[in-house]
Amino acid sequence: MNRIDRLFGILTFLQSRKYVSAEKIAEKFKISVRTVYRDLKALSESGIPLSFEPNKGYFVVQGYFLPPISLSTEEANALLLTESLVYGFTDKSIQKHYSNALNKIKSILPTQQKEKAEFLTNNIKYQVPERLTQDYEHLSILQQTIAAKTIIAFSYRNNKEEHSRRQAEPIGLIFYAFGWHLIAWCHTRNEYRDFNVSRMSKIEDTHQAFKKTDHIEVGEYMPQIPVNY
Repeated sequence: MNRIDRLFGILTFLQSRKYVSAEKIAEKFKISVRTVYRDLKALSESGIPLSFEPNKGYFVVQGYFLPPISLSTEEANALLLTESLVYGFTDKSIQKHYSNALNKIKSILPTQQKEKAEFLTNNIKYQVPERLTQDYEHLSILQQTIAAKTIIAFSYRNNKEEHSRRQAEPIGLIFYAFGWHLIAWCHTRNEYRDFNVSRMSKIEDTHQAFKKTDHIEVGEYMPQIPVNY
């Protein structure tokens, strides 16, 4: 990657996160931390408003907007291939949002790339087992409540077909055993529980902040998953 492309890449990387450390940039672009400092200085000298927060990292000052840049053919193709995976492994809510986002991206492609994108779309197919069908629209609201750290209320049907109404504090989503699972602190059980998303219904964001303040990371729950895939 030449330096111009790397500088654009670093700027995009910075804009995709709230804070980014020099070490993270070095790891992402496979360069030394010393080179990162030189690149950040070059971006600042070119007029990009960068700032630094101790113990957090670098960031682009709020209000700066980078106009859309063109995608390479390989980048556009990667997005089109991912669309098939989205439709195979997510629910209707994510499929809708991804399709809308992809259409916005396609709208900025040059005419020739649009034609190639349409051709590829018509010639990339997928076939997944029926058990992978996520016939619900829950993932989007679950993502929102995880990010906002707000309590959700929902109905749940367990393996014994028993129904109950729950409130919980969602900390993350895990895909395993051919389905999505919500890991959340259940107010009824007063412990972390694994909820099969396909068994959830009538999900509501209460907009109430979490009551528990010392939640684990969802990665810490992973060893408790009953299967190793």
